[in-house]
Amino acid sequence: MRLFARRPDRPGPVSRETAVGVGQPTYPPIADYGIIGDARSSALISRSGSVDWWCLPNFDGDPVFARLLDNRLGGFFAIRPNTRFDASRGYVRESNILQTTFTTSDGVARLTDFMPALTEAQKRLYPVPFREIVRRIQGVSGAVPIRIEVRVRPQFGSTTPLVRRIPANRYAISWGNQAIHLASSHPLGILEGSVIGEFTVHAGDRIDLALAYSPEAPADLPILRNLDLIESLTARFWESWTSQCRYQGPYRDSVIRSALALKLLTYAPSGAIVAAPTTSLPEQIGGSRNWDYRYCWPRDAAFTIRALLRLGYTIEAHAFAEWLLYSTRITDPVLKTLYDVYGGRTPRERIIESFEGYRGSRPVRVGNAARRQFQLDVYGEVLDALALYRRAGGSFDRDGRKLISGAANIVLKNWLEPDDGIWEPRTPRQQNVHSKVLAWVALERTIELSRSTPLYVDTTVVRETKHAIRRWIIENGYSPELGSFVRRPGTRELDASLLVIPLVDFLPGDDARVIGTVDAVRRHLARGALVLRHLGSDGLTGVEGTFLICSFWLVEALARTGKIDAAIDLFEGVIRYSNDLGLMSEEVDPGSGELLGNFPQGFSHIGLINAALTLADYTR
Repeated sequence: MRLFARRPDRPGPVSRETAVGVGQPTYPPIADYGIIGDARSSALISRSGSVDWWCLPNFDGDPVFARLLDNRLGGFFAIRPNTRFDASRGYVRESNILQTTFTTSDGVARLTDFMPALTEAQKRLYPVPFREIVRRIQGVSGAVPIRIEVRVRPQFGSTTPLVRRIPANRYAISWGNQAIHLASSHPLGILEGSVIGEFTVHAGDRIDLALAYSPEAPADLPILRNLDLIESLTARFWESWTSQCRYQGPYRDSVIRSALALKLLTYAPSGAIVAAPTTSLPEQIGGSRNWDYRYCWPRDAAFTIRALLRLGYTIEAHAFAEWLLYSTRITDPVLKTLYDVYGGRTPRERIIESFEGYRGSRPVRVGNAARRQFQLDVYGEVLDALALYRRAGGSFDRDGRKLISGAANIVLKNWLEPDDGIWEPRTPRQQNVHSKVLAWVALERTIELSRSTPLYVDTTVVRETKHAIRRWIIENGYSPELGSFVRRPGTRELDASLLVIPLVDFLPGDDARVIGTVDAVRRHLARGALVLRHLGSDGLTGVEGTFLICSFWLVEALARTGKIDAAIDLFEGVIRYSNDLGLMSEEVDPGSGELLGNFPQGFSHIGLINAALTLADYTR
């Protein structure tokens, strides 16, 4: 089987040496993780074969495996050689089936990890559990001693479940009214609330394990006898999905892996896409900039739908737009900063005091206080997304038209008010130029939508206000002295979010003010291929890394200003910061190249896709 691999002529700045050891490090680098999933939940697996993060029943649920955030209290599911080893890995072809190859002095073994992904018709023929992780270890050559340990620790490690052996090498792991069942092809033991086993795997040997969860006991029982078929159907599912991708350019490997990552961040029953599957992976190692990203940000909508539509994933784009229409209707006409996968309110932010955090990065947070913020730009992103949806054949019922009208009216009423802005600082509200640009976008798209959709707005007032916002931005948001747009009126502070000005068609790429802004960002915010959000205060202690989405915005802006070679060089420089599996976090430490923040980050992969598509547009 051919494994997905990054292009060999683009090595990353961080050492890509294979893992070596008899176990996994206390806290592996964030880049050492891969992801598997079924478009309902996802799990992170370290290079050394440990599932260190899995939330149930959905992305924002209880992490039954959370060693990612506390090496002592968090649960895990480890399969690794019980001796020194090297580890290399890759995804099987264009799929989300992860394979890790362990090489020891005496032999080679291969670990295959996946969650079953079947069509709805296939699920009726071949029932699979509600949630399931399948792990298969196979001897390739020689003999490899293998240790298996399953330590389920729900409720952030505060609960040790009851573990019982049941017939046919099955193990019930239960707490309260919930349970997980483990099926193994070989007998295992029970020790202090964990399931453990040690085996020697010879060439041709195989050990199969399946871990199944149901929201209420009794759990669905995993079935081992049809795993060959389930693995084959899962591979076919992913490869059928990736075959729909229209992009055939030089960066197809990176684009496909980004699309597959986005699919893993999608909650299929609703169409929602979460920002990341993790919480509290730090923006600064040892710092407090740790946030819960297991929710859906409407802000991401326009960029996401644009990427999905242009790749040819119309079903996913429409599903996300329809989730937007449903979720925002609940709070209509006010748009919240973030929602859960069902379109409901996210929980209040709280701190898990018992957890030490990734490499001592505290606090560990559940929920996100940004839920209380007023972010004017969200209205522009949502209406931009709905305009894209309409161009792609979408339509609006009465409630949808009411939502669009209500959102436009809020912009008409509040565009002069200060807001919290795109970067969600913990400071008093300010006049943010980026927010005003997106307020202009909101009204521009309202006018577009009104041509095909009856709306409850006065389009004359909308046009007049749109022009007033434009004048305000030009007069207050541009610094002739710097030759650049600035973060806030009357300041010299640059902001990488203003790179979106040509991307949303506020000004064309050949406008001198756009060119000046791009040049200023490159001079002052760029650190090689990486770009900082801004250099101003955000009300938080510590420092942060560079934001990958900002680098991809710069790629697009450079292309639109005619600097194609610079855009290509920058793009190729940025994608080197993906890990060996092609996955990207939110941020990168510009000094060490270490990945920072929640992982994998949807916004970064969206940025990569859109940048690759823009380069294709300008290099034909």
